[in-house]
Amino acid sequence: MQRKSIAPTPAAQGYRLPAEWEPHEATWLGWPHNLTDWPGKFTPIPWVYGEIVRTIAAGEIVRILVNSAAHEAGARRILRRIGVDAARIEFFRFPTDRGWTRDFGPIFVKRHTPRRGTAIVRFGFTGWAKYPNWRKDCQIPLRVAQALRLPRLDAVANGRALVLEGGSIDVNGRGSLVTTEECLLDPVTQVRNPGLSRTQIETALADYLGAKQVLWLGKGIAGDDTHGHIDDLCRFVGPRTVVLCQEKNSSDANYRSLTENWERVQGLRLEDGSKLEAVPLPMPAPLHLDGQRLPASYANFYIANAAVLVPTFNDPRDRVALGILGELFRDRPVIGIHAVDLVWGLGTLHCLTQQQPAT
Repeated sequence: MQRKSIAPTPAAQGYRLPAEWEPHEATWLGWPHNLTDWPGKFTPIPWVYGEIVRTIAAGEIVRILVNSAAHEAGARRILRRIGVDAARIEFFRFPTDRGWTRDFGPIFVKRHTPRRGTAIVRFGFTGWAKYPNWRKDCQIPLRVAQALRLPRLDAVANGRALVLEGGSIDVNGRGSLVTTEECLLDPVTQVRNPGLSRTQIETALADYLGAKQVLWLGKGIAGDDTHGHIDDLCRFVGPRTVVLCQEKNSSDANYRSLTENWERVQGLRLEDGSKLEAVPLPMPAPLHLDGQRLPASYANFYIANAAVLVPTFNDPRDRVALGILGELFRDRPVIGIHAVDLVWGLGTLHCLTQQQPAT
């Protein structure tokens, strides 16, 4: 009887998910088009995107997903008006359902041995196990892999596609990955991978992203319709350091869960056994629109080659958050991007972007 051969995992082939602060070849984002993401407030959104692109393009190529020639022409018109160098922009006419590229876009892994290279891990995407319009979005990693002629590594766990959004994880590039139980382990609400255990998910994260140590926090922030994405809560800012959101107002909806996460983080250890250092990052005052709590968080920053882009909310704590991050990122400027309109879409800067590491 012939034994079926089992292909080595991406991690066994030397692939790992780099930290966001490592050099980028490009940043990907999808130009906005879905009016239901910002109901009644869409008009300023393309201009906010333009400012994001202008800031990122100072240090790397920006690769923009558009639905059509007309969609591309509208994006080019805005970018030209605000002075973005057209040579720093590349357009890909790959239709999307929505614009949250962090969650459905390509996740690039990199290796140095046995030979240098970049590949795309294709995770399943099901609209955050909540929304029905995701079938175009879930094809984007495949289409990008084909366009860039990169290997595609399909993530599988327990015999089926592993569903994972990019905003649900963050890494230090050396083997530690942080996530939440609320997002990846909740068996009732917005269930991505029914039946998968903690151990099976940890094994998959090790196999496909090179995670040697998975650090579990509890719940995400109030207003987050992804049900617990880590990128509104806790982010690596160095190999041994995270910023972790802190709420001091005991009557706020975030107080209990953020306090519990602070208690948890004290006992977490990195891939080498050393203690994780946590720096408190304030929360802005609660933002509401039409009676809905919005997931405003300074933790949704994006680390580009030439800057760290931080969402700001016309709040006195904006300056405090920018100061904290400025002390942590000494190698590039920390720049605030007005996000009061943007967060009505229930996400901000990190949710919109996806880095492609330099080769």
